[in-house]
Amino acid sequence: MTTPGPTKRSLTLQGHRTSVSLEEPFWQEFRQAAARRAQPLNALAAQIDATRPAELGLASAIRLFVLEDLRTRLAAKDA
Repeated sequence: MTTPGPTKRSLTLQGHRTSVSLEEPFWQEFRQAAARRAQPLNALAAQIDATRPAELGLASAIRLFVLEDLRTRLAAKDA
């Protein structure tokens, strides 16, 4: 099975446009995480951006957020 490459999409963080490249499964999970929090995607991205270490890119920070969100939900389901 071949995985398609990243897709670049624009986000607005603190009034500034930026582009983020993520694979489609990460975009889907990221959108769902924002929906579960009843939070706009840009707001969640800004929150992640504000708390990420300076040496970590935004795309990587979003991927790690998605991974942690999935792990948390799986742990809650197993409990």
